[in-house]
Formats: sequence, C-alpha cells, structure tokens
Amino acid sequence: MCEEMKPLVERLKEEYAGKVEFRLYVDSGDLVGDQLAQQFNVQYVPTFVFVNADGSVSGQPIVGGVDEAILRQRLDKLE
Repeated sequence: MCEEMKPLVERLKEEYAGKVEFRLYVDSGDLVGDQLAQQFNVQYVPTFVFVNADGSVSGQPIVGGVDEAILRQRLDKLE
C-alpha cells in the first residue's frame, strides 16, 4: 500500500472492525496476497476492491490514492 494511504486504512480498519474484513496486499512474495491480487486482477498499489459477504464485488475497484469520504461511502455500501 502506498505510504500516504496507510494511516487512513489503519484508522478505517479499526473503526470497521467486526463489520468489514480488510485484507492488505503490499509486496509480491506473500502467497495469500499474491492470490488476492491475481483473483481481483490487481496491477497497481494501492487498489481498493470492495467485496460483499457473498463474495460478489461491489462496484468498480479504486486504483490509486482516494479521499477518506469515498472509502467510507464504499465501505458503508457493503452487504
């Protein structure tokens, strides 16, 4: 994850604990992270993919840095 997004993601991760599961992928070589990147066709970091509880992707992924309000809006829409 790009360094400027890290503090925001960490705050949201704490705030949404128990409601949303965050899976972070930073560097290749992490087997689980590599599988996630392949599954969701992630080519750039950061890329935010929002997945509902049933495994369906919610909307389009966000590639690159993003405003906190947009992240919150997308997180709140997850089912």
